[in-house]
Amino acid sequence: MTDINQVIEQMPVEVYERLLSAVELGKWEDGSVLSQAQRESTLQVVMLYQARKLDQQEHFTINAKGAINELSKSELKKQFRGETIADFKESEL
Repeated sequence: MTDINQVIEQMPVEVYERLLSAVELGKWEDGSVLSQAQRESTLQVVMLYQARKLDQQEHFTINAKGAINELSKSELKKQFRGETIADFKESEL
């Protein structure tokens, strides 16, 4: 069996994106539902890939040290400052 470190190192970004999508949606591209064991294993692979190959600084992502990035409320506000997500008129609410 191949070592998980080799799998992560050789994994193309397209495969990572498919695995990430499967974990997020709870089903594979063909529509079949992930079993609990598949979901757990796939999530572990996704987290390892994120920790080792992606330089992520966003809230609740895995950093290179394998820890979850937890940003403070003020740090999150700084990230989203000036970005309007949606505009509503009072009559629309």
